Formats: sequence, C-alpha cells, structure tokens
Amino acid sequence: MGYTRTAMLMAAMTALFMGIGYLLGGSGGATIALVVAALMNAFTWWNSDKMVLRMHNAQPVGPNDRSGLSQMVAELARNANMPVPAVYLIDTPQPNAFATGRNPENAAVAVTTGLMQTLSREELAGVVAHELAHIRNHDTAIMTVTATFAGAITMLANFALFFGGGRDNRMGPIGTIALMILAPMAAAVVQMAISRTREYAADKAGAEICGQPLWLASALERIQVGAARIDNDAAERNPATAHMFIINPLHAHKRDNLFATHPATENRIAALRAMAGAAPRAGGGAPWGAAPRGPSAGPWG
Repeated sequence: MGYTRTAMLMAAMTALFMGIGYLLGGSGGATIALVVAALMNAFTWWNSDKMVLRMHNAQPVGPNDRSGLSQMVAELARNANMPVPAVYLIDTPQPNAFATGRNPENAAVAVTTGLMQTLSREELAGVVAHELAHIRNHDTAIMTVTATFAGAITMLANFALFFGGGRDNRMGPIGTIALMILAPMAAAVVQMAISRTREYAADKAGAEICGQPLWLASALERIQVGAARIDNDAAERNPATAHMFIINPLHAHKRDNLFATHPATENRIAALRAMAGAAPRAGGGAPWGAAPRGPSAGPWG
C-alpha cells in the first residue's frame, strides 16, 4: 500500500508540473516544462549524494574507525542483503541521521556526532537500520526526484510573474497570481505526503533489519527530545533537506499535519511498539549484534 500511495503522489506531482506548463504556455509550455524537469532530475539524481553531504559538511568515516560505526553499518547492510553504503559523520550536537544516494550501489549514510554521543549501541543500530531501509527501498532517489519537482514547480510558478501576459496564457491576471501562490503550496504538500509515507515504511523495514523494533522506538524518542532543543545550523540554512533526516531537524510540530515533513514521532513509536508486541520474528534467533533485549541506557561508543 505504501508504494501504491507513493506512486500516486508522484503521478500527482508530475501532473501538477505539466499542468502548470500547459496553463502558462499551452502545449508548447507543457513540452518545455517536461524538458526542464528531465534535465533537472537527471542532474540532481546523479549528483544528489555529493550535494547533500557537502551542504552538511559531512566527513567520510574510514572502514577502521575506532568508534566501530563503519563496522556496524557493514554488518547491518549484510543483514539486509544489500551493498554497504559509504559512511559519513556530521559535526553537530543535534542527534540526527539521514541517507542519500541515487541507488543502493551509490549511497551513503550520515550520522551526527550528537547522535553518537546520545544513543546506546542498540539504539544506534536501530537508526542505521532505518537509514539502510531507505536506501534498499530506493526512497533516497524518490525523495530527490520529488524535491526537484517541487523546486521546478516553484520556479515555473515564478515565471508566471514575467510571462503571465503571453498570448498562450489561459488564466488571466487573477489566475496567474493565484497560480504563483497555490502551485508551490500544492507541490510542498505532495512532497511532504510522500516523505511521511516513506518514513513509516522505513521504520518497519529498519526494525526488521536490526531485529528489534524497540531499539528504533527508543532511539526516536531520544532523538526527538534532542532535535527539539538543539539547533542544526546546516539544516536551518538548507531547509529543503529537512525531509531526509530521521527526525525533522527544524523543530516540527507533533501532529501529522498537512505541512509536516515527518509523521508524528509519537505515532511512529506506537507503531514500532505494536510491531514488537506482534508475532515472533520470522526465522527466530537473536537479532543483530546482541541477545534479544531492550535498549541499554548508556551512551554508545
């Protein structure tokens, strides 16, 4: 159901973009909009990981780092039957993490120093597993495309200010002004809806990868507290990347409202706890890296 809803939302984003092009310039405008979208998406799809990592000044972590983060990512990736992504560290006290990359073969997981200092080893494993789920599910590519479409729709709506009086314009001056205001809002709503859908799916898949839903539930609880009181300067400068983080770094509201980039953390935790109380894990045995138990209280490192 998650993928069906995502596909429908992506189709809505595409239709919105093409419709704006048609309203502004007729069939020629729709064609130009399609070409522009294709070029922007091709560039962003190929360079998305480098762009986002640079925005947040993420530094690569070698395979033999003393913290053991790279080893954890590699072990969980093998557990998920997927390629091992590159690992990056972001120097910020806010606990958070994100994944990026155009496909599982060209992907990266980035965690903050605040996350490393705040979470237990089990909780960190839950977060890493969540980000690996995003990569395995191709969510990083989906979110890159939707972010690009949202930006292109805003750009196209702004063109109405300069080309609104053209002979092919079908809206008139009032319609043009309405388009400039409503089109970017509609694009943002669709983008956020896609982001929320994929977060729930990644929570479920991440819990399956690490083997313990409660590890991720506990991590989300701690990250929410930290993100609510600690600023993330790089994210504030680049708010378009907020939807990529496991918890909104921009101090989002608590409810699943129309303009939230993430589901309510309380709802995600409740779903994970329900998952932990459901039928035993398929295959049985101990989860990744430890005997079955809840997260420890101490910091990881």
